[in-house]
Amino acid sequence: MSPTLAISEEVAVRRTAISARELKRVAVLGRVKAGSLSLVSAAVLMAVSYRQAKRLYGRYRVGGAKALKHRSAGRRSNRATSERRRGRVLALIRQKYGGPVAERFGPTLAAEHLASEDGITVHRETLRRWMVAAGLWQRKRKRSPHRRRRERMAHFGELLQLDGSAHAWFETRGPAACLLTLVDDATGHSLGLFSGQETIWAAVAVLRHWIEAHGIPRALYTDWKNVYVRVPTEEERVTGVAPLTQFGRMCATLDIAIIPASSPQAKGRIERNHGTQQDRLVKKLRRRGIGDVGAGNAYLLTEYWAAHNARFARPAASAEDFHLPTPCGGRLDAVFRLRQPRRVSNDWVVRHHGRFFQLERQTGLAPARSTVLVLQNQAGQLEIQYRGRAMRWTEILAPARLVPARPVSPPTAPAVAVRIKPVTPSRTHPWRKAITEAARPIWQVSDQ
Repeated sequence: MSPTLAISEEVAVRRTAISARELKRVAVLGRVKAGSLSLVSAAVLMAVSYRQAKRLYGRYRVGGAKALKHRSAGRRSNRATSERRRGRVLALIRQKYGGPVAERFGPTLAAEHLASEDGITVHRETLRRWMVAAGLWQRKRKRSPHRRRRERMAHFGELLQLDGSAHAWFETRGPAACLLTLVDDATGHSLGLFSGQETIWAAVAVLRHWIEAHGIPRALYTDWKNVYVRVPTEEERVTGVAPLTQFGRMCATLDIAIIPASSPQAKGRIERNHGTQQDRLVKKLRRRGIGDVGAGNAYLLTEYWAAHNARFARPAASAEDFHLPTPCGGRLDAVFRLRQPRRVSNDWVVRHHGRFFQLERQTGLAPARSTVLVLQNQAGQLEIQYRGRAMRWTEILAPARLVPARPVSPPTAPAVAVRIKPVTPSRTHPWRKAITEAARPIWQVSDQ
């Protein structure tokens, strides 16, 4: 067999869409047929036994290259899912998990609900192929990475990413809300709560739940919102004092560092977590009919996060846990409070947010004109401390503002026009003296 014939035969074989292994066998057996290679050596090159090489060569001599193609190629697999079962699954997808692009379930989520609600187990990749063929799912274009992804931390509790996602979580069933989420950088373990906005108390609530469940983490990775960090004042720049927000002071008390990220890509793990929740969580809330923050938080804490972490969390690179021990509840109550310094007036009254508090004398030292701390927890309960000691106080009414009355001037008589008579100088008045006399020398005037 000439080399030109072998090459043309390989081109013809390529058009039959056989596998690479079968194409290799065609080239080897072509050399055997041409007499340039023994069948024993051909068995070694094809990695088969000599008896199998004889069978393949016999098929090749009778039917050519097409005879080496696998005889099951193009046939329906004996283990393939029946058309009836496939049609039933796709009908359930259209009925329960389909809809517009923003609302329909993806193959992975649809496979989970088919197994849990309908008792039908289908692998997600099989379901993906079925949905793509039926036009129920569309492949997304993969974009090249813009930045190099940072490596995960090695220990659980070493770094938590904290961020809020304002989204129509309850769609049209309830008000707009913000999901404030904590994600462990090493494991992907997540915890979040709904709130009206991304406020100090919303961040305190989710951080306290995490501390009570796992302990105190080492650091938080946040953005530059003024809830977490702020720009230093001119006095702080000069003195070198670290600028702290109320939330930053609470974290500093617990020895938790706050690291601000300069871009969304820097905390990409929690940004991708937001994308996952905005797809999966919205659909699960819709199926439960949940439409308010209270019911949503109850569902998150009792069911959703446990199932989410069981599926998506991964073990850390190191088995060591970097969380510090969980403090008692009383200490957390004392930490998670707003602190505002206030000046005490001469009559021992403290003013705070338009309210007036009368301090009671407790020691011989009078705190008048001194500074006290007004502490306020999330429930609005107040405590006033002077030099670390709690003061007794009574709220009083705001003093009435005295508006000074305008002075009333006494009535005046109406003005009467008076004609002034001109005064005529007397004859002996100096003005009437002669000019010549006024011009005489001084010595002559003095002699007279």
